[in-house]
Amino acid sequence: MSHGRGPWPKRPFKPGVRRTWSPPVRAVAHWAAGTPALSILIVFIIVSIDLYAGTGRIWLPLLAVGPALAAATSRPLGVLGVGLLASVLGTGIGARHDLPIPHLLVVLAALVTVTVAGALASALRVSRERVLAAVRSVAETAQHALLRPVPETVGPFQVAVRYSAAAAEARIGGDLYALVPTPYGVRMIVGDVRGKGLPAVGTAALVLGVFREAAYDEPDLLDVVCRVERSLARNLGSDDFVTAVVAGCPEPGRLEMVNCGHAPPLLIRGNEVVPVDPVRPAPPLGLRALSEDLPCLQVVPFAEGDQLLLYTDGVTEARDAAREFYPLADGLARHLCDEPSRTLAALHEELLNHVGGRLHDDAALVLLRKPPTALVTDPDGPALTGTPVVRSLASRREQGAA
Repeated sequence: MSHGRGPWPKRPFKPGVRRTWSPPVRAVAHWAAGTPALSILIVFIIVSIDLYAGTGRIWLPLLAVGPALAAATSRPLGVLGVGLLASVLGTGIGARHDLPIPHLLVVLAALVTVTVAGALASALRVSRERVLAAVRSVAETAQHALLRPVPETVGPFQVAVRYSAAAAEARIGGDLYALVPTPYGVRMIVGDVRGKGLPAVGTAALVLGVFREAAYDEPDLLDVVCRVERSLARNLGSDDFVTAVVAGCPEPGRLEMVNCGHAPPLLIRGNEVVPVDPVRPAPPLGLRALSEDLPCLQVVPFAEGDQLLLYTDGVTEARDAAREFYPLADGLARHLCDEPSRTLAALHEELLNHVGGRLHDDAALVLLRKPPTALVTDPDGPALTGTPVVRSLASRREQGAA
């Protein structure tokens, strides 16, 4: 699922081709699309075999295959239509071969029974499909409420997002992300809730709601993290927690990050991909009461042309058939380009190929890029290997007390 771009545009028909379709042809095509064509074809094949081989007693019972197959693919009226067609043709075959009346009645009774049962099964299937469509619609609405679509540009940055839920029919899961422009610069969060299912979705909704509110209210990024921590401490159980990276760009060339037990983001400058490991590890959100370690604010250079990839462990822990983990840094270096959406599209496709087509855990990828401008005078920018500035919550409290 991608939120970096809008929905793919529908490819229109060529005008010249569209005008060649007359109304009767379009009506026939619409009828054929809604007709159990395969079931009707099977009935006519059975009749053709009888006309060619002349063994009506053998092939007559197979006419029940038509309405039985139609029950799995068609609506109730289609099933009844195929059953009626099979009954009429079966009567003709019986009369052609002078079958005894009792034998013919038994075959027709079987056809009617299969047709009625198939129509009821078709009606139940259609009803379930409507319920499933409604559930999918609700899930889609919930996804847009929690994981809001991210535009290609947020503030001065180019942004791309890829999200995949592990459940085949799910739209949302336990991974979360958000990017919001605030009076203090663009701020973002990428996190992973412990567990799966509806409880994880509820926790993700709680984290995102608190983050979006605190990101606008709190000038300091550490205070944003503290707001989320306090909310989780009130609402989560003792065994629940959320790993997360909260980042912000308060001014040009400056990137602030607070890592709470999450995988280190990847910082890209040129062709170099370097993980931004936390200088001082902090516990996941919701577990601060169990540890004396406090989160710290880590500041690293973020020059024009630099990119930052935030992700969840569903990406790095994805395994192939040989149980090898996906090499995210190497894959990112292979597909890196100046368009974040293209980079993530190629990276996500390679990730799916690595696992054989389906992920077994929720996975989120968020790529942020600061595009260069015509006013850039130092294309090399600050050194990537420079020592980051670290400011802890404890030191900030000591400064406030002084």
